[in-house]
Amino acid sequence: MRSTRFASNAGGMLPALCVSLLAAAPATAAAQATPAKPTALEASVDKLAKHATVATAFIALQNDNAWTLDQQASICQIPAPPFKEQARAAEYAKRFRELGVQNVRIDKEGNVIGEIRGNRPGPTLLLAGHLDTVFPEGTDVRVKREGTKLTAPGIGDDCRGLAVVLSVARQVITQKIPFAGKLLVVGNVGEEGPGNLRGMRAIFGGPMRDSIDMFISVDGTGFGITNGGVGSNRYRVHYKGPGGHSYGAFGMPNPMHAMGRAIAKIADLEASTTPKVTFNVGIVSGGTSVNSIPFEAIMEVDLRSETAAALAEIDARLQKALREAVTEEKARWPQSKAALSVVIDTIGLRPAGSTPDSSLIVRTSLAAARTMSIYTPLTISSTDANVPMNLRIPAVTLDGGGRGTGAHSLDESYDDRADGYKGPQYVLLVVMGLLGVK
Repeated sequence: MRSTRFASNAGGMLPALCVSLLAAAPATAAAQATPAKPTALEASVDKLAKHATVATAFIALQNDNAWTLDQQASICQIPAPPFKEQARAAEYAKRFRELGVQNVRIDKEGNVIGEIRGNRPGPTLLLAGHLDTVFPEGTDVRVKREGTKLTAPGIGDDCRGLAVVLSVARQVITQKIPFAGKLLVVGNVGEEGPGNLRGMRAIFGGPMRDSIDMFISVDGTGFGITNGGVGSNRYRVHYKGPGGHSYGAFGMPNPMHAMGRAIAKIADLEASTTPKVTFNVGIVSGGTSVNSIPFEAIMEVDLRSETAAALAEIDARLQKALREAVTEEKARWPQSKAALSVVIDTIGLRPAGSTPDSSLIVRTSLAAARTMSIYTPLTISSTDANVPMNLRIPAVTLDGGGRGTGAHSLDESYDDRADGYKGPQYVLLVVMGLLGVK
C-alpha cells in the first residue's frame, strides 16, 4: 500500500487545456479559478496530447476499454505464485508477440522483455508491470464480474499494471506513434515480498543496466506517482540452546527468554520520523511444550526507511540489541554451562532510494496529470522502482487508473467505473512525453 507524502501538485484540479476527448474534471473552486500560465514543459505536454497519433490513441483506449479489461481478467486467471510465474510469463510473452512487439524473450530470471523501437535516436525507457502475486499455489484466481467491478486475488496488484502495459504497447504500435529512442516493455517476476525484487535486480544487475535511461512501473490503482522508495531489511532470528525439562533443567539460559529480551529492546528503539523509520517483529515461533525449555526460538523482523542512511542506522542498533539479549540471558544464569547462541539470517533486502521532485520524469508525470485534469499525489512506497532509484536512474511507479480495494486479500477487487480508460491514457502520455514525439 502506498502512503501519501503530500497532497498538492501542479496537476491538482486544474481544467483540461488541450483535448476535448478527455472528460472534464469535477467543478471546484480551484477548477473555476484562472489557471496559471503553463510552464514550457506543461505546454509541451498539452501540445503532445493534441498530436494526431496520440489523440487517436487516446480515443482508441477509451473505445477499446473492454479489450483492456479482458486482458486484465484473463491474465489474472493464470496463477503466478511467488517463484512460479512461468505460465503467466509465457502467456504474456505470447501477447506481446501478437501485438507486434519486437525481440520478445524471457530472461534467465523469468522476466518477459520486449522492444518497440522509435523512428529516430533517443533515450531508452523501460515500462513494466509485475507478473507475480502474493498468493500461494492452489489459490482460486477465477475472476468474478459484477458490472464494472472485477474481483479476484491479484486483479489490481498487478494484473491492472500488466493490462495497462499491454494497452500502451498496442496503441504505440497500432497508431505508429513517431517517438524517439526505444521503449522496453516488461512483465517482471519477483516484486512481491518473497521475491525480494529479484526480477528488477536481474535486469539492473545485468548487461541491460547501462542502456536504460528511465524506468516506469505500473503498479496500483487510482492515480498516484511514487517517486520515493521505502527500503527494508528483513531477518529471521534464531536463538538456540540445548533445551530441557522446565523443572529438572531449570537454571540454564532459555532461548525463548533471550528472544523476549530482544523483543523488549526492539520495542524500545528510538525511531525518527524525518526520515521515517519503522521496525516490527511480525512472526514468533518455537518451543515444543509448556513444560519444556525450548531448544529454539525464532522471530522475523522487518525494518524500513525511505533513506539508505537511516535504514543502516536502525539496522546497526537492531544487530546490537539481538546480541545483547544473548549476553544478558547468559548473565542471568552464571552457574550454567549450557550454550546459548543467536543466528541471524537475511530473508529480504530492498534498497531505499528516491527520484527528486525536480527530475524530468516526475515533472513530466505531473504535467501529464495537469493536462488530463487528474489528481496525482506524490507518494512513497516499496515497488520495483526501488532498484533503479537506488542506482540513481530516474524512476517512478504510476498507478493504473480505476479504483482498487483489498489488495493482497482473497477479496481483492478492481472497479473500472466510468473512467478506468484514463489510466492507460495517462501512462501513454507520460511515456511519450519522456521519449518525445514529432
